[in-house]
Amino acid sequence: MATLEERRQQNYEFWLQQDQELLKRREEAYNVGGQKQIDRLAKQGKVPVRELIAQLMDPDSEFFEVGLDAGYEIGYKEQPHIPGGGLVTGVGKVHGKDCMIFANESRMTAGTYYPITLKKHMRAQRIAEECELTCIYIADSGGIFLPLQLYAFADEGMFGSMFYNMTRMSAKGIKQYTLSTGGNTAGGAYIVYLACESIMIDQMAYAFLAGPPMVRSAIGEEVSAEDLGGAYVHTQHSGGCDHFVGTQQEGIAKLREIIAFDPPQELQVHRFPSWNEPHYSAEDLMGFVSADPYRPINVREVIQCIADDSYFQEYKANYAPGRGDNIICGKIWLKGMPIGVIASNNTGVIYIEAARKATEWVLRCGNDKTPLLYIQNSPGYMVGSTEEWNGIGKYGADMVRACACVDVPKVQWVIGPDHGAANYGMCGRAYRPRFVFNTMRARTTVMAGKTAAFILETIERKNKKIKGEEIDEEKMTDFREKMVEKYDRDGHPYVTGSMLFHDGVITWAESRDKLARAFELSLYKPIPDSKFGNLKF
Repeated sequence: MATLEERRQQNYEFWLQQDQELLKRREEAYNVGGQKQIDRLAKQGKVPVRELIAQLMDPDSEFFEVGLDAGYEIGYKEQPHIPGGGLVTGVGKVHGKDCMIFANESRMTAGTYYPITLKKHMRAQRIAEECELTCIYIADSGGIFLPLQLYAFADEGMFGSMFYNMTRMSAKGIKQYTLSTGGNTAGGAYIVYLACESIMIDQMAYAFLAGPPMVRSAIGEEVSAEDLGGAYVHTQHSGGCDHFVGTQQEGIAKLREIIAFDPPQELQVHRFPSWNEPHYSAEDLMGFVSADPYRPINVREVIQCIADDSYFQEYKANYAPGRGDNIICGKIWLKGMPIGVIASNNTGVIYIEAARKATEWVLRCGNDKTPLLYIQNSPGYMVGSTEEWNGIGKYGADMVRACACVDVPKVQWVIGPDHGAANYGMCGRAYRPRFVFNTMRARTTVMAGKTAAFILETIERKNKKIKGEEIDEEKMTDFREKMVEKYDRDGHPYVTGSMLFHDGVITWAESRDKLARAFELSLYKPIPDSKFGNLKF
C-alpha cells in the first residue's frame, strides 16, 4: 500500500500531465488556421487580433482571458469545431484601467457569429456590466454565420442582444468603444454606430446596412464597399464614425488616447498594499487533491495553498464532526483582499448540519459585504428517509436561497464533482457568480455516472420483468460501463467549457492568480445590501 507521500507524488504527476495537455490544447485557439491565416491577414495589411490586443494593453500587463474553451468540438453539423468560439474576450489594462476586450477572430470563417460565439459575447458583456468595466470592441466580422441563422438571429440572447447590451451599458455610464478593422455588415454595423466613440481604418474598415451585392440586388445600384460605407464615408459624410486612421496600429494608438481621459477605477473594499505568499506551492496543491475526482480530500489543505500566508480563519470548526465539516467556512486574505470561503470537504456530500452552517455563513458575509469564494467539490445533498424527515430539503433550500440572494461578488472554483442541487447551493452558473473556473478535476452533471447507471438499469430490469423477458447480465454490465463513461465525458471540463458552462479551465498553478484577479475585477462596483427574502431558521 502506497504511503501518503507516494500518493501525493502520484497525484502531482497525474495533474502535471493533465495541465500540460490543457496548455497544449489552448495553442489551437491562439493560432487559429496556422501560418496560412497569418499570411492571408498580412496581405490585407493586418496582424492577428491577439497581437492587436497586446499592442492595446499596457506593457508588462497580462490578458485575463475568459471563455477560451468555447466551441471546441461543439458538434454543429455545419462547423463541428470552432477553437476559441470565433471570438477573443478578456480583460486587459489600458492606462491602468481594466477594460473588457471583444475581438473578432477573423481567422475563423471571417469572424462570423455562431450561436456559441454569441453566447461568449453576451457572457463577456454580462461580466463587464456586473463589474462596470469599459468595453472595447475590435470589430472584423462577416456577421451571422448564415447556415445557422435560425439559432443566431431573432431571439433574446442572439445577435441583436449584443447591441441592446451596448446601449444599456452606455446609458449606465459604462463606456463602449469600437475599433473597426474590417467589415461590419447589416446589424453588425451597429457595433460602430452605437459606440460612445468609434474608429475606422481607411481602405480596410467598412460599415453598411447592406453590402454592395445586396444593394445591387435591391435597387440596381453599382457601388464599391469603400464608397458605400468606408472610413471616409462615415467620418466625413454620414457622421456614423468619429475617428479616421490609416492602419491598425494607428487605430490602437487612437483607442489608447481616448481611454487615457477616462477616470481611474477604485476597489470598493479595503485591500492591504502588500501580502505574504502561501507557505505551500502549486506543486503541493497538485499533490493534495486526488487524481480520482470521487476520492475524499482535505479542503483545508487546498485553502492553505491559495490564501495569503496560508492563513485561514475558520467558522464553526468544531460543529457536528463528520457531518457539519463536509462544508468548511471561514475567511482568508487573497492578495490583500478579504474573502469569505465556502468549501466542500472530505467526500463533499452535504448533510443537514453542513447546509445550516453554510447558510449562516452566507448571511454573515452578505451582511458585512464580504465577497465569497465557493470551492465546489460536492456530489450533492445527502438523501434517505432520515435526512428527509430531519429537513435536508428545507435546509438545502435555505442554502440555495442564500446563495441566490446574497448580493456580494461571488466566484466559483470547481475542483471536483459538481452534481445535482449541490451545483445550485455551491453557486453554479445559474446562481450568477461573477466568474466560474474549472480545474481538470471538475465533473459537472446532474448526477454521478454510477448513480445514473444504477437508476436506469433498475428501470430497465423492472420493464423487462413486467414484459416477462429474460435479463442478459452481460448486456447490463456493458450498459453500466457505457453510462459511467458517458457521464464522465459529458461532465468533463473540456465539454462544459466548449458549451460555456464556465469561464475557463485553469491549471492548478494558475488558480491563486486567476481567483485573485477575478475578485479584483468584481470589486470595482460598490456592494449593495443583501436581502434574503423569507429565509428563516
